[in-house]
Amino acid sequence: MTSDPIGIYLHIPFCTAKCGYCDFNSYANHEHMIPSYAETLLKDASLWVQAAGARPVETVFFGGGTPSLNPVEEMVKILEGLRSLFRLTPDAEISLEANPGRLTVEYLAGLRAAGFNRVSMGVQSLDDEELVQLDRQHSADDARRAFAFAREAGFENINLDFIYGLPEQRLRAWQRTLEEALALAPEHLSLYALTVEDGTPLARDIARGRVPAPDADMQAEHYEWTQERMARAGYEHYEISNWARPGYRCRHNLVYWQNREYLGLGAGAHSFLNGVRFSTVLLPTRYTELVDESVAARTAGDGEMRHIAGAEQITDELSMSDTLILGLRLSDGIDRAAFEARYGRRVEDVHGAVIDEFAAYGLLERTATHLRLTARGRLLSNELFQRLLPEPVG
Repeated sequence: MTSDPIGIYLHIPFCTAKCGYCDFNSYANHEHMIPSYAETLLKDASLWVQAAGARPVETVFFGGGTPSLNPVEEMVKILEGLRSLFRLTPDAEISLEANPGRLTVEYLAGLRAAGFNRVSMGVQSLDDEELVQLDRQHSADDARRAFAFAREAGFENINLDFIYGLPEQRLRAWQRTLEEALALAPEHLSLYALTVEDGTPLARDIARGRVPAPDADMQAEHYEWTQERMARAGYEHYEISNWARPGYRCRHNLVYWQNREYLGLGAGAHSFLNGVRFSTVLLPTRYTELVDESVAARTAGDGEMRHIAGAEQITDELSMSDTLILGLRLSDGIDRAAFEARYGRRVEDVHGAVIDEFAAYGLLERTATHLRLTARGRLLSNELFQRLLPEPVG
């Protein structure tokens, strides 16, 4: 069994309201479940001590949903429980996703004192009309105050999430939002083009003609301007949608993008551990019931994890494709020597024809040591990633 470091992700699926564009596993008006859910997370964690307890934990990420709905004492209890079960490194990155509308200085200071050292705020826009369009539950002023509260509480590593390319959004509107965000001087910015996910209220509104679909050409224009502006502001464009001050790349997300292993806890959480990818059941109530059954089964000497919804042994072929697709999202790209050391094969031996084709179109840059997307390649990356997927079996 490997002793390589891992990350831990905890999914808190509760929200005050569901945003129209969101297809995450999240549920509104379930806040009454928070105390029992925190206990369930630690029960779930205890089931993985044998499989992962000896491995250093370098990152912990509380995502959702809206994890900041949890009272400070519940968050502290969960974090301390993880410390008692796993080997969190002294410099572990411990992140919390938060809704700006519910944050206070006292809440953030309590988290900071407990060891949380990074906060990621879902701001999405600094224009009140756009926030209404996105069904957000906070105002632009709420976001500005929340950022100031985080600084006052002692957070020196703050990420702000924004969405651009909204239906009928003009470039100038996006420029105003990003300029104001830059004036706040966060350490990290995650900037995403609005995507329309099947089954969401946004998708239904577009299908019924109530709102226009996002304009792909306009989104490309926004993205190209964003790349140039962020470079001038001194941020590293280290991943397709993520920018950071030097030394502030999101270490937890790098676990995913470098195709390293992680443990996911919570309803609908995904894991990649000891060569197996698996996920838990989606519904929080069912997850809670089945974790209790898994604990009882373990106590009785039965190792069945009844809260696991599905699992897949990752073959070398699939792992190589994942490493290429995830790694090419990063500006560093694929380190040829590291790839060969991991798999015993050269990158071109796996997908040589596709790489040749996209390099010829100027979408991939090839050097003696690395393979990476060009600036134009980032705009068309999804087409390349589709081609890098392994052929379906059967």
